[in-house]
Amino acid sequence: MSLWKVIQDGSPIHAMTCDVEDYFQVSAFNDHVSRSDWENFDCRIPQNTDLILERFAANDVKATFFTLGWVAKRHPGVVRKIAAAGHEIASHGMQHTRVWQQSAAEFKQDVQDSRRLLEDTAGVPVVGYRAASWSIDERTPWAHDVLSNAGYKYSSSIYPIKHDHFGMPDAPTEPHIAGGGGILEIPASVASILGRNVPAAGGGYFRLYPLQFSLWLIRKFESPAGYPLVFYFHPWEMDPDQPRVSSASFKARFRHYLNLRKFEPRLQVLLEQFKWGRLDEIFLGKDLS
Repeated sequence: MSLWKVIQDGSPIHAMTCDVEDYFQVSAFNDHVSRSDWENFDCRIPQNTDLILERFAANDVKATFFTLGWVAKRHPGVVRKIAAAGHEIASHGMQHTRVWQQSAAEFKQDVQDSRRLLEDTAGVPVVGYRAASWSIDERTPWAHDVLSNAGYKYSSSIYPIKHDHFGMPDAPTEPHIAGGGGILEIPASVASILGRNVPAAGGGYFRLYPLQFSLWLIRKFESPAGYPLVFYFHPWEMDPDQPRVSSASFKARFRHYLNLRKFEPRLQVLLEQFKWGRLDEIFLGKDLS
């Protein structure tokens, strides 16, 4: 059995992940919210993360939290609370900068700094990384080797779809070794429908799709020949009352605010109907059966 066909009670365990960034830090708002102004925004990560941890605890779910170094610096208690609850702490970089916006040297500094800060804050090893906005692609052929040299064991940074802001549609859809350093790349999950890769990993698509379609996509992965689905979301998706960034374009606002009030009850359905675990425990060989 491959390392990623982890079975518990006859059912596969899928990977639940959360990208710990706030509403004003999303890439879609970059042109409207300067990083120098982040300190002036109402950071709602602490209360939203508490809500997520409560939901996970109530449903006996463990997850991976890809956390910004910015969050660890300003809200170290959030990071410690996540780790204390038994969840994996992984890196999301320091300030949510896309990989292709950095040189290899800048990227190296970013992933080293974020890993060191998260380890010092949480007191646990950090072996996983997720790029801001799925920004490892054809423009960053050096990225996986940089990560490997910085001490990471896996990345979950490629989305094998075509999208106007991200995506690498010709990339492998299964977990695979990337670069020369032996690091494991765990792509965002897609389903093949009529020859096209359809997003099946959560995020904005989970709010856009009808719930029954999302459930069908996940079950499509639960065949013996399949592998665990990688689901992701953000703390701000639990927060329909978050402040609005009114200066953003209609397209950006539509994507960001769509169906926010439906997200939490939909997530609850997923927590109840499927088994979920941490990326490191599922994909790095720890047997959960």
